[in-house]
Amino acid sequence: MSETSYRRRAGLSRRGRLLLLLAFALLVTNAVVLFLLLRETGAPVRTLVVPEGWRASQVYAAVDKGLDLPPGTTKAAAAKAHLKLPAEAKGNPEGYLYPATYPITDDTTPGGLLAYMVETANKQFGQDRTAVHARHGRLTAYQMVTIAGIVQAEAETPADMGKVSRVIRNRLALGMPLQMDSTLNYALNRSTLTTTAAETRTDSPYNTYQHKGLPPTPIGNPGRQAMSAALNPAPGNWLYFVTVAPGDTRFTESYAQQELNVAEFNEHQKKTAKAG
Repeated sequence: MSETSYRRRAGLSRRGRLLLLLAFALLVTNAVVLFLLLRETGAPVRTLVVPEGWRASQVYAAVDKGLDLPPGTTKAAAAKAHLKLPAEAKGNPEGYLYPATYPITDDTTPGGLLAYMVETANKQFGQDRTAVHARHGRLTAYQMVTIAGIVQAEAETPADMGKVSRVIRNRLALGMPLQMDSTLNYALNRSTLTTTAAETRTDSPYNTYQHKGLPPTPIGNPGRQAMSAALNPAPGNWLYFVTVAPGDTRFTESYAQQELNVAEFNEHQKKTAKAG
């Protein structure tokens, strides 16, 4: 199968049409249709799950494993797959490897699978992109995906996404650095809840403690809820937030209150460490 196997043109075989329908069935998690299509194809079909918020590096590793390929194969394929990305992305698919469940077979190629993920993202974000240009003329569609990636990484719950988005917007409007741990985690290729003062001095364009504005690319691959929150931030004057404990994320416009909230977070972390 060619590198564009997930974007076949006219003349699809019966099996090809069924597999394409299977892909959309998986995206909407229609179990009944999925079962029927699997039975109809007669081909061994496996699934690859891409969770919301995964970084491109995680997606590449999962594709390598799912297709039984040597590590690094999918990353190399991404540079040659001619993915339909915005010019601002400069060929980097981060943010556009849409989180979903994808069907894979023995004929699936890494380039074809990545192309299908990007195509899915473009379809899912298509209407949003129009809304961006209509309502947010000062931010490009690519920047909105970048905001959505931060929202996906920072918000503990879907209910918090709109508030996190508002904090980002408020800080951008005031010319404040975003100071998001998630962007620094991306620079350091890690995921953690704590950040040291020394780490906030890390030399990286993704260090939003040191650099104002958005990072140069998305920091992960957001889902529709995060994208919707990026486009439609909750109303509020918040400039700070911290998740003090699971289920307890506090938003405030007061730096003094934020310091108190952070102190509670640190105390909770100490108690958790001792209990563990």
